[in-house]
Amino acid sequence: MSELLIEPADAAVAPTLPTRRLDGALVWLMALTCGLVVANIYYNQPLLAAIGRTFHLSDSSASLVATATQIGYTLGMLFVVPLGDMLERKRLMLFMLLGAAACLGLAAFAPSFALLAIASILIGICSAVPQLLLPMAAHLAPEADRGRIVGRIMSGLLIGILASRTVSGYVGAHLGWRAMFEIAAGLMLALLGLLAWRLPQDRPNFAGTYGALMKSLLTLTATLPALRRSALVGGLLFAAFSVFWTTLAFFLEGPAYHYGSDVAGFFGVIGAVGALAAPLAGKAADTRGPDFAIGVGILLALAAYVFMGLTSYHLAGLVLGVILLDVGVQSAHISNQTKIFSLVPEARSRLNTVYMTGYFTGGSIGSVTGGLAWTHGGWAGVCVLGAAFASAAYLVSRFYGREPAAEQAH
Repeated sequence: MSELLIEPADAAVAPTLPTRRLDGALVWLMALTCGLVVANIYYNQPLLAAIGRTFHLSDSSASLVATATQIGYTLGMLFVVPLGDMLERKRLMLFMLLGAAACLGLAAFAPSFALLAIASILIGICSAVPQLLLPMAAHLAPEADRGRIVGRIMSGLLIGILASRTVSGYVGAHLGWRAMFEIAAGLMLALLGLLAWRLPQDRPNFAGTYGALMKSLLTLTATLPALRRSALVGGLLFAAFSVFWTTLAFFLEGPAYHYGSDVAGFFGVIGAVGALAAPLAGKAADTRGPDFAIGVGILLALAAYVFMGLTSYHLAGLVLGVILLDVGVQSAHISNQTKIFSLVPEARSRLNTVYMTGYFTGGSIGSVTGGLAWTHGGWAGVCVLGAAFASAAYLVSRFYGREPAAEQAH
């Protein structure tokens, strides 16, 4: 069956061997790069209220900054990441880091909200570097160490997502929101120098045209119901996740708590429990199957919103809700990736492109609808919307595209 899913151009590709063995320092540099670059997408979330005050915007309008960044990341996933199979990956990543630095600088000095929104889209596009770095690490790693190395780099990605909110919340509270973008631009330039020095070259393994490469994404999506289901479930769960993180700063700065952006950012540290769930989710996927782990993750996310809807006006209830939500979403995400990577091993980069495009499309929808839910329904509206996304994910995981015999054939 897999032969039908690979474009003819792939047949002309000669396998390439790793140009060098990955040493420990290089693996940690890759993990650091993933964490720092993916953080660019999330720095703005604790700063939304401050950005709104600068440009005299409503909360729902200010939340469009988060939406714009996630839309940009989705575009980068869909149209740039597949180029990693055609172009030399190191050169492509260095070019993207330079673009990220320039766009972060533009955001830092943006004189208008419109220019900030445009810069945010471009920041998202240029911050798709981790989705190029992970396949590169898998290619360069010895087969016996591949899982361990990719897992370590993924831990950097998760920590970057979580720590970014804490750092930006603190910087925003003490130096202003523009300072965070300035600091991030400097970090991208520093990474550019480090990667230019230490990162090995990684020759492309696709000899076809860009059109053939993009067409193969459609072929994979159309032929694999399990891939479509995972992309839908992942997108719906990330929508539920984004609903919460887009509106949290507004809730904490409101009459219930009167906290600043530093406290909103500190909730990223609380959410680090979700990163600790990653190896547990992988173990559950290995022993009980990925569908079991995905189902548990969805139910935890749904329980988080039910719990926060009832108890989040007490700080302990909000903290416990954050932990449940992050553990649930991260567990389902890692189990979804475990599932799709087993479908067509020779097309893992493109499988990941399809899945992650669906994932961040859901995140963008969650951000914009979360802002609307907050404006029109307050915190209760946010919790209802988040629970609705999690419920939809459960229904899709149980009933959409179930073809056990066909999937086993893959």
